[in-house]
Amino acid sequence: MQQALNFRDQLFINLRHYPFNDHSTHGYRWIDLKRFELLSPSCDDTLLLDALIKHDQFRDDYAGGGVDPLGTRHGPYWLSNITTDAYEPVDEMTAIDVLRSWASQYGGLPRQVEEVLNHEVYALIRAATSRYRLKGLGRSEFHDWGGVHTEFHELIVVDRASRNLTLIIAADD
Repeated sequence: MQQALNFRDQLFINLRHYPFNDHSTHGYRWIDLKRFELLSPSCDDTLLLDALIKHDQFRDDYAGGGVDPLGTRHGPYWLSNITTDAYEPVDEMTAIDVLRSWASQYGGLPRQVEEVLNHEVYALIRAATSRYRLKGLGRSEFHDWGGVHTEFHELIVVDRASRNLTLIIAADD
C-alpha cells in the first residue's frame, strides 16, 4: 500500500502563556496538534490509525525529547503497546468533554484559552468524520519513565472532507 499520511505541521498550545486569575492555574498543561494530509482518502479508518502509529511523527515521548525516528516510546507508553485496538471510536461530544474537563480541572479558563480551544481544537473535532480516543492502557504499559505526565489524553480526528487527520495530545507536566 502506498503511504497513507503526509505530516503537514504541528501546533503547540501552552496554557502557561495565558493569564490565569488567582483562583485557577495553567497547571503546566499543554495541547499538541500534529496534522497530517490524507494521501489515500479511500483508506478505511483502521488503516489510517495503523499508518499513524507507524509514522515517525508518532514516536514522540511528549516530555521534551521530541520525535525520535527510531524511538520506542509514545507519550507515557512503550510504542509496542499501541496498536489500532488501543483506540476506541468516540462521538463529538465525548471527545470535546474529555478535553474540556481536562482543561478546566483547576477552575475556570481565561477567555483567550477558551477562544484558542474553540478555534484550534474543538473546531477540528466538530468537523471530523470520525474520532478516536486512546483507551487508558494502564501503568503496566508505561515505559521506564512513563509516569512524568499527571494526565495524558490522546484523540485522533479524521476529516475526510478536508483530507486531514489530526493527532491531539493534551497533557500535564
